Amino acid sequence: MISMVYVKDLRWHKGITAGDLADKLGSVGFQSVEMGRATEIIVKMKEAGAKIFFTFTSNMVTSGLRGFFAQLTGLKMADVIVTTVGGIEEDIMKAAGERFEIGSFYEDDYELYEKGTNRIGNLFVTNKSYEKFEESINQMLKSLYEKQKTWTVSAMLKEIGLMLNDDNSILYQAAKNNVPIFCPAITDGAFGFHLYIFQQDHPDFMVDVVRDFSNILFVTSQDEKKGIIALGGGVSKHHAILSCLLNGGLDYAVYMTTSRAFSGSMSGATTREAKSWGKIKDNSDAVTVIGDVTVTFPLAMIGALENLSKKGVIGEG
Repeated sequence: MISMVYVKDLRWHKGITAGDLADKLGSVGFQSVEMGRATEIIVKMKEAGAKIFFTFTSNMVTSGLRGFFAQLTGLKMADVIVTTVGGIEEDIMKAAGERFEIGSFYEDDYELYEKGTNRIGNLFVTNKSYEKFEESINQMLKSLYEKQKTWTVSAMLKEIGLMLNDDNSILYQAAKNNVPIFCPAITDGAFGFHLYIFQQDHPDFMVDVVRDFSNILFVTSQDEKKGIIALGGGVSKHHAILSCLLNGGLDYAVYMTTSRAFSGSMSGATTREAKSWGKIKDNSDAVTVIGDVTVTFPLAMIGALENLSKKGVIGEG
């Protein structure tokens, strides 16, 4: 007999923690229930010793989630990271001291253009930040070239991470904790442009994306339990679940997105849809949470961290 679960009224009390709130939201209804499931599944995949793939799009690194992602990497909540190139660029920018202004979704965009300011939602990144990034990345590429001429993307990003000295940097924490970062679309941004320019003067400098695909395939195996926390969609999400498909499928999956399934996009594709491909096993623990990740993910993950900390599975970040 299936036990019934009932809606519970949410009430504030003095001293309520983020973990308590996440737990209480799990009984409120609608997407809060799915968010509560996300917390449960994150705890399950960690306790089961699953290899955790953590994927996110670059706009999340533009936001203040960047430092949280770095902390999670240090806490061993991610074994493999897959992201897009903008996240790499902006992680390096912030490690160099760049700060991004909070503005409005309704700014005059032509006026921003005239001032050399680029808008990402309600966050602003100036052209000057990209100019400073150019200076930084050129020095890094020279250092890489002096060491060797051919790099896979993940090896290159680890080496760059070791050049940084910022605990809030994803690249730095990943390099320090030996967590590979894969970025299959490395040329799709300013980083790619500077790789191209550098190669014009150093034609023997090569970045091998194909060999890195081999690396992500062999980072796990058919027999190993596998889990994913996919924030947003696109190439970062698909690259991870494709590698898991070729290794027998995922045992645990948490998708968080603002997209809907009805467009047929990768960003909107649910965990249910993924089962038709074999990317997620039929008997897996899986959930899709619809909502802004800057809100849903910290609540779900902090709930999981507090649970895991009480059980002694993780230490303090």
